[in-house]
Amino acid sequence: MTADLDYLESQSIYILREAYNRIDKLALLWSIGKDSNVLLWLCRKAFFGRVPFPVVQLDTAMELQEVYDFRDRIAGEWDLDLRVEACPPEADMDQTLPPLTRAAARKTEGLKNLLRTGKYQGIMVGIRRDEQATRAKERVFSPRSLEGDWDVKDQPAEFWDHYKTRFDEGTHVRIHPLLHWTELDIWRYSKREGIPIVPLYFAKDGKRYRSLGEKNITFPVDSTAGTIDEIIAELVVTRIPERAGRAMDNEAEDSFERLRSSGYM
Repeated sequence: MTADLDYLESQSIYILREAYNRIDKLALLWSIGKDSNVLLWLCRKAFFGRVPFPVVQLDTAMELQEVYDFRDRIAGEWDLDLRVEACPPEADMDQTLPPLTRAAARKTEGLKNLLRTGKYQGIMVGIRRDEQATRAKERVFSPRSLEGDWDVKDQPAEFWDHYKTRFDEGTHVRIHPLLHWTELDIWRYSKREGIPIVPLYFAKDGKRYRSLGEKNITFPVDSTAGTIDEIIAELVVTRIPERAGRAMDNEAEDSFERLRSSGYM
């Protein structure tokens, strides 16, 4: 198990350093969830104790209070260049989307505003292929238009750790250093490394969050797992999807794919 985690860690650090070396202006999206916390930890390992680019939270003002408290504490302790991008209101979203998906789309528009104002060429995101079927189609270095549009049928080949990192003008690149990890990997690595974790992931009164999102569209699942060891044991046997608490994923069959194609993380 240690060897497996070492391999995952080295792959991610290689991707982080490759992106930093080849892409001129980078930012890292921080959801404050377990995956992006691991990504920040890996950045600090890759760059000798610091994160050498801005860390951005796309804020809908609808996160759970524990998330904001954790953000403020870790940003100070890790000396992060934290930037908070306020997301547009739901009334400005595409009204043809189902209601809960419209709420989630606010972060897509917040990211588009960030790209327009910050002129970032590369955005690092802590998604994984095993999270959701649409994310399974991703590449490590994934080109998008400046509006965030993603053409799933036109992506660069990635063989033997060779990545395309130069793209035409008018393109920004999403970098996914955790794409090859699983939910179990995240928890096993978090335990090994002692990575700080938002308390909402641990069970209280028979409920816990497996995935953190806005409080109006994300809900806890039944669980008695109150420690990392108990979470790992639960995940080994559970058949409940990781995003079972994400209401928008169950709203319409194509909701998530529509979001992803238009720029959602």
